[in-house]
Amino acid sequence: MENNHAEEKLAALGLVLPPAPAPLGVYKPFLIDGKYLYLSGHGPVQHDKSLIIGRIGDALDMEQGKLAARQVGLTMLSTIKTHVGSLDKVKRVIKVLGMVNCTPDFERHPYIINGCSELFAAIWGEENGVGVRSAVGFGSLPDNIPVEIEALFELY
Repeated sequence: MENNHAEEKLAALGLVLPPAPAPLGVYKPFLIDGKYLYLSGHGPVQHDKSLIIGRIGDALDMEQGKLAARQVGLTMLSTIKTHVGSLDKVKRVIKVLGMVNCTPDFERHPYIINGCSELFAAIWGEENGVGVRSAVGFGSLPDNIPVEIEALFELY
């Protein structure tokens, strides 16, 4: 099933993408291998290039955490548009790994990562925008960001 309306869906949602982040370490933000696009772990970059920071269950509540995961998804979309050229070149989401910076008693990791997964479903549709997924809790993440997400996509 061809999926070439992702750019239209993004525009219809009225979403504005933050700037694509530059690597802050020794890694590539993305890698294309044949028909697969790998995205390194992304954080929640805001429009002014700053990061959302804070631990879920402490500085941030669940809803703020879910919004942070959505912002990570928007950041990932920005990386795709910047380096691949168009969201329409993505055929489907294959896998998402969501890492949640949270207090030890927090147990709703999948709810947080739904912020990104729901965004991808809205952009590429339920069939192509939802892949396999893991959502796990961590004691800390770089720069105290609340969420880091990496993903694998199939390209046309």
